[in-house]
Amino acid sequence: MITTHARAVFNPEGPFKLTAIERRDLQPHDVLIEIKYAGICHSDIHTARGEWGPVQYPIVPGHEIAGIVTGVGSEVTKYAAGDRVGVGCMVDSCGKCTNCHKGEEQYCLNGMTGTYGAVDRYGQYTQGGYSTQIVVTEDFVVKIPESLQLDAAAPLLCAGITTYSPLRHWGAGPGKKIAVVGLGGLGHMAVKLAHAMGAEVTVLSQTLKKKDDGLQLGADHYYATSDPETFKTLAGTFDLIVNTVSAKIDINAYLSLLAVDGTLVNVGAPSEPLPVHVFSLIPQRRSFAGSSIGGIRETQEMLDFCAEHNITPEIEVISASQIDQAWERVLASDVRYRFVIDISTMMNE
Repeated sequence: MITTHARAVFNPEGPFKLTAIERRDLQPHDVLIEIKYAGICHSDIHTARGEWGPVQYPIVPGHEIAGIVTGVGSEVTKYAAGDRVGVGCMVDSCGKCTNCHKGEEQYCLNGMTGTYGAVDRYGQYTQGGYSTQIVVTEDFVVKIPESLQLDAAAPLLCAGITTYSPLRHWGAGPGKKIAVVGLGGLGHMAVKLAHAMGAEVTVLSQTLKKKDDGLQLGADHYYATSDPETFKTLAGTFDLIVNTVSAKIDINAYLSLLAVDGTLVNVGAPSEPLPVHVFSLIPQRRSFAGSSIGGIRETQEMLDFCAEHNITPEIEVISASQIDQAWERVLASDVRYRFVIDISTMMNE
């Protein structure tokens, strides 16, 4: 076993503590990665605090991982020591079902293996990227293009692919009107990506306090949803709405903003149900959908797209000792727009 330093929580209230965890010895197709940076995702907080179901503690969150390969198994062909790589929200899947064969491992019919909080094929409880090293099978590692800095690349492994995948699936591009609900860690990436794809982009945010940011990031329009006139003005406008917020909203009001055959897709995952009236869908043949992350092939495609178009998230790099404060700031929407942990500070007080 490989002993690794990590920051873990030992109960739903925290706080984070420095600890040691064990990574498996390299199997023939495994890659050992020295983690350089790990992004903080809102889902880290939901999971570690037990809001999405029971948790086995201690738990090390983190599924936005960027680092350097330091070792490979005897049969690895895709990577070598020194390669710049990333790991996202999953570290394995069955590899045999229809969805896995289609490159949609995130929808594995037998259940993909999450980067943390899951049990892997070796019977071990997975621990995430708030740590100094990780061992992952080569098929779930992606290459980070040289033009992307590792700290900025880390959030692309969740925030990037979570928004890229539905934009691609529902055909964001020239001539399409796209709305993004919320301008946070996910939302700001959705704006950048949709703009780069050539769509007309509108941000729907509770207030106008981030309007200047939204327009600078690539939005063409910016509206406050706290203003009832917004829903009158924009009724029947959008081909696609990407809802990135993890809070309960009046989903029927947002469905009214869709054009004929438009789709509202949820990528934010609130813990409360979002009731939908069927007559919000029927009259205009609208759809209400959900989307997870992307598969490994699409994740690599997203990274290459970001490198080609010079797209990176807006980040604030923090020390490992600041994770607790960062989580509270995430909950207070006090970050523009993604925290990234500098793993070289793991041992700092």
